[in-house]
Amino acid sequence: MIYLDYHATTPVDPRVAEKVMAAMTTQFGNGSSMDHLVGDRSREAVEQAKQQIADLINCQPKEIIFTSGATESINLTIQGTILHHEKQGKLPRIAISAVEHKAVLDTCHYLEQQRRIELITLPVDRDANLDLNTVENICRNGLDLLCIMAANNEVGTIYPIELIGAIAKQYSVPFFCDASQAVGKIPMNFADWGITLLAMSGHKLYAPQGIGALIRKTDHPLELILFGGGQQQGLRPGTLNLPGIVGLGEACHLRRLEMEADEKAIAAKRDYLQTQLIQAIPEIVVNGNQHQRLAGNLHLSLPGIPNSTIIARIRQQLAISTGSACSSGTVTPSHVLRAMNLSNDFIDGALRLGLGKFTTKQEIDKAAEILIEVIKTTQTMLAMA
Repeated sequence: MIYLDYHATTPVDPRVAEKVMAAMTTQFGNGSSMDHLVGDRSREAVEQAKQQIADLINCQPKEIIFTSGATESINLTIQGTILHHEKQGKLPRIAISAVEHKAVLDTCHYLEQQRRIELITLPVDRDANLDLNTVENICRNGLDLLCIMAANNEVGTIYPIELIGAIAKQYSVPFFCDASQAVGKIPMNFADWGITLLAMSGHKLYAPQGIGALIRKTDHPLELILFGGGQQQGLRPGTLNLPGIVGLGEACHLRRLEMEADEKAIAAKRDYLQTQLIQAIPEIVVNGNQHQRLAGNLHLSLPGIPNSTIIARIRQQLAISTGSACSSGTVTPSHVLRAMNLSNDFIDGALRLGLGKFTTKQEIDKAAEILIEVIKTTQTMLAMA
């Protein structure tokens, strides 16, 4: 099996796994235990992880709230902000891009249906780009929260977060950035880019699943959405996931040291795979902004060939994604591709390939061979039908 689904989750770096195992076996104390050295050591490990995260994204350790991942961080941000405004007797205005992760969309749509927010959805173009003039106009009219992701999880388009943050700051708009696909892959600067809140997930940057963080400017008010303890400034109760936190910290430390070289190498491998596929099958279309996209992202459309047919034929050999979301057993078209106004043929024929630092040239060659053979065979079969 060749793994090319790094946007869904990354393998855990063996050096990270080693730290996680040590935390599970030798640093198993509860950091909230104040009466003995085992608890002290656990608190020290948490503080070290905070510093490692802070060094990667340029934030203050005190601004870090550990969560189970970006989905929880997103819910704490949006619901916690809304609850605060509701206590002030105000109907909050929120703006989101049309291509945000489902965790943002579903949370906002639920609140809109409950008539608890006024929701504004910002459109994107054919490459999933945002119009900054539209962003500025919306901010100028007043917002209680602007939600723009740093990089799209399907087509890989990277957004100009520094510019968006400057716009939000100019109009005193709190800016939330879902950076789960970006942290550890592209530079992020929490302190200097006008970001108020930022979500990240460990399993997108070679740390374990089930650990993430919300980075929050301490002057941004949030209300609790979980109850049961006073941990983490009272904003996220529950015993800390020490092995996960240690793993996230070590992963961030390694990305700070290796990100630039790794992503350059990954982009070269991605371009090599893209060239091989297009040379063999010229009708392939690459989706998203090809000049500003994640290094490991290759999102393709094969007009006239259902992606489900391709997946069914290669799923024992290649791990790739169709770019569709499955809900309650029903496959629905990707909201990202719909927002980009792609035709049904392009959406039905969409494939997402995600490369990472462990992807080898040999795997790319073999993956290209498998895909080309299956696609050509499928084209022949469809032509004869």
